[in-house]
Amino acid sequence: MGIRLPAVTADCALAQHNTGTALAIEGVHKRFDKFTALQHIDLQVKQGEMLCLLGPSGCGKTTLLRIIAGLETQTSGRIVQNGQDISWLPPVKRDYGIVFQSYALFPNLTIAENVAYGLVSRKKPRTEIPARVAELLKLVGLSTAGGKYPAQLSGGQQQRIALARALATSPGLLLLDEPLSALDALERIRLRGEIRRLQQQLGVTTIMVTHDQEEALSMADRIVVMNHGVIEQVGSPHDVYERPATPFVADFIGKANVLPAVALGQGRFRSGRLELYCSGERDEFSAGQAVKLYLRPEDRAVGSERTGQPNLVSGAVLKVEFLGSSCLAEMQIDELDGQTLQLRFSLNQLHDLGVGVGARIDLALRSDRIRVFPAAAIGACS
Repeated sequence: MGIRLPAVTADCALAQHNTGTALAIEGVHKRFDKFTALQHIDLQVKQGEMLCLLGPSGCGKTTLLRIIAGLETQTSGRIVQNGQDISWLPPVKRDYGIVFQSYALFPNLTIAENVAYGLVSRKKPRTEIPARVAELLKLVGLSTAGGKYPAQLSGGQQQRIALARALATSPGLLLLDEPLSALDALERIRLRGEIRRLQQQLGVTTIMVTHDQEEALSMADRIVVMNHGVIEQVGSPHDVYERPATPFVADFIGKANVLPAVALGQGRFRSGRLELYCSGERDEFSAGQAVKLYLRPEDRAVGSERTGQPNLVSGAVLKVEFLGSSCLAEMQIDELDGQTLQLRFSLNQLHDLGVGVGARIDLALRSDRIRVFPAAAIGACS
């Protein structure tokens, strides 16, 4: 017996077209026996954007990608692509190309045959296929590799071929399942720049799964931060880094110092003997309420930058982690009663301020960068 698919009204399709929505995920829920992998996911993907699903292992990001691809079936909810409900369509009937972590090239086929595979499967005219293959190999910078076999190429080159194969049929949606995680560090950096350049050049709507926050921050137009099967925040890389919506996002994206504190009212908080002013916070915390303050290592002012700043502190350097162009200094802040902070200094500041073990440094903690969350919310979002 066939499954009756819910109809997409003309109004719905028109609304998606007008708003530039390439893909709408509506109330998607997924259970595996007693385990809930996804909880009521609602998300809209814009035409031509690069969207990254980011989160730790087991957060549901790969399950969501597989549901979009039709490789998994949602328990409830629906997927609408360009006005068409594709919720129950098999993968072959969906309009996407996909690149896997493991390349998934056919070892017995030449590179040209691998790239042409989707074109042949869709019965494209054989006279057109060689030109399309040549165009794609040129696009990924491997024009002369057509006659080789996958084993003769490096990992980075194989992933470029996998990308060319995924783009061969000019899909409306490109899905990338941790495409860089099998590569070495230098090749990852090089290839992520190339993928982003191609995506922007072609204007193809792209969804990429990654657990690497640096990849997401450097490549995405928007990032979807996931945890325990739910979406914690959706926003631009700047938004999720500078204005995390939950304690989990603040802790997962980048490094963060976390200070237990008590609200004093009017944007002021006390941690240890230190009273901190947080200019970016509305007065939504009642006096006496337990909170946690989140501060990035770079969110401090030193030298002449301290002039006129609140939150002046002084401390001793306990340890320095040299990172090349910058360093992380673990500092014992006098007013924090034993609490240490990790603070970042540029290479120039390292020399100009004499940042070294035992050195004392005066600085200000940036009032506009401190994020505050109720202490009770921490456990719920971890």
